[in-house]
Amino acid sequence: MTILWNWLFVEFLLELVQGRVLVMFSRRCVKKVENVEDSRQLGFLDLPELVMEGILTRLPAVALCQMAGVCRELRKKCRSNHLWEALVYEKWGKVTGRLAFAEWQLGLAAREECGSEPCSRSSGIWLWPLSCILPVSWMNPQAQRRSKAAVGENSLMAWYWDLETGRFRFPAQVYNRENGHVGFMLSCYDAEVSYNSATDVFLASYPPHGPRTSVYEEDVPWERVRAPPVDTAAHELHASDCLHDLRPGDHIEVQWRRNRDFPYGWWYGIVGHTDLCPRNHQCQCHLHEIVWLEFNQYTLGSRWRKAPINRANHCEEGNEGEGFYGGVRKLRTKEEISIWTKLWPSEKLE
Repeated sequence: MTILWNWLFVEFLLELVQGRVLVMFSRRCVKKVENVEDSRQLGFLDLPELVMEGILTRLPAVALCQMAGVCRELRKKCRSNHLWEALVYEKWGKVTGRLAFAEWQLGLAAREECGSEPCSRSSGIWLWPLSCILPVSWMNPQAQRRSKAAVGENSLMAWYWDLETGRFRFPAQVYNRENGHVGFMLSCYDAEVSYNSATDVFLASYPPHGPRTSVYEEDVPWERVRAPPVDTAAHELHASDCLHDLRPGDHIEVQWRRNRDFPYGWWYGIVGHTDLCPRNHQCQCHLHEIVWLEFNQYTLGSRWRKAPINRANHCEEGNEGEGFYGGVRKLRTKEEISIWTKLWPSEKLE
């Protein structure tokens, strides 16, 4: 079965590349004269269900969208959520989260309420998938309606293409905002981002705060964008649930803001030792009420190098001179830690 499966898939890709895929999908039946059985050429829809499913699950997004425009039966199969779930996760899983998906669904509901005409934001959203199948000259209102039917407005297929076309700006977080400005080195801030498929980068919009207006950053690469790891809003204090577990050497992110008019950003640090700790097997720093957070990207003696927080009664701590420290989250995976180490500055910061 595996050999047959692979052979069928290779044959399918060859047909797709050579532009004969639509012919292969059509069912043709040649009727013969009296008392002679019908003869049917084998088409894609005549394949066993498991074989057909295996081929569809291996297709990239563009090819799956092309197939959805072939006929009603393939449209139903190709926009099935279980096929698009893997495609969505593979491309968008690390940069979108529950909040982004929830906001997208709210946008769909709003579009339904205001109707198709006033909601210009969605009027051209289906042109890209349909243009995989039809010439641009065919892109009239009737073609758009057919495209909507092919995609399914509230399906994962629609979610994928809203992200791919950049028409949905989704909430995310950006490492080292504003092109790695020294004032934001080894931090991660909330932003609204949209994807540019032509350049494979993002446009980030940082919300206004204090006297500053919105800031836009172009050409943000994939490795600097992540889905928010917690549901805490940028102006809210995160409820820390790891303070009693923190030990020297643990990797953490801590909320920090310049003053109370600013949103929090997440800053990378490491749990340090107290000044009197022998820093060996007799270390008892994990029993102390005060936890020292170290930010080793700064030089020794810098006012940003260390900060104490209260393990038992932690709330926002700090002042207008050195900023305010908020909630703490412990990094528990090597992947999270490695992202920060790859962003490490080439020189120590003051």
